[in-house]
Amino acid sequence: MSHDPQPTDRKYAATHEWFKVVDDSILIGITDHAQCELGDIVFVELPDVGKKLEAGQSAAVIEAVKTVADVYTPVAGEVIAVNTALGEDAGSVNRTPWDSWILKLRIEGTLPSDLLDAEGYQAHIG
Repeated sequence: MSHDPQPTDRKYAATHEWFKVVDDSILIGITDHAQCELGDIVFVELPDVGKKLEAGQSAAVIEAVKTVADVYTPVAGEVIAVNTALGEDAGSVNRTPWDSWILKLRIEGTLPSDLLDAEGYQAHIG
């Protein structure tokens, strides 16, 4: 699995999530680097729509053949949508990590300033 370049239209966490701002919300997914490290993804445990999350809380769980990984939110908010297509095709996260968002969160406040831009994330992963 090759690593695609990081899109510049989003922010990144050192824990390998990406965050794309859409109005007063963010889409949350995992990076290409993360899906490569996880290997074949077989299941994504999605949160319930309406669930309130605190900054730094696990928002979803990704199960791969070899491991399980949490997906964290960088900011507090309410889950307003989940990508239900992942229930039938969790492997889309492997094939198209930049398009396979996991959840949409209506954020409370602003994104933390310590999130990385594409260049900073690329430096983080080497």
